[in-house]
Amino acid sequence: MGEATMEDSSKLPADVVAKLRVLAHDLSNSLETILQASYLLGEAKLEDKDKKWKHMIGDAARDAARINREIRQILKTQSSVFGRQSSNTTNEPTTEN
Repeated sequence: MGEATMEDSSKLPADVVAKLRVLAHDLSNSLETILQASYLLGEAKLEDKDKKWKHMIGDAARDAARINREIRQILKTQSSVFGRQSSNTTNEPTTEN
């Protein structure tokens, strides 16, 4: 299967990009909650078997957060492409939170 290029992804409609940005933002909020809960679990006295689960959750949440940042960067690039093509008429925020 061929790898998608930035040129291919520049064909996404502005409304799709806007919806994906909202979803990525909401995902960031959920991941932050998981990361904070994992941190708090690390502060608790856990048995060894429970520490393993805590580490698995934390590692997976950090991986998901990294992937989400990559997705948001692509979407930010998409917004820039649309801004140049259509004078940014998509009602999208111009900066990420």
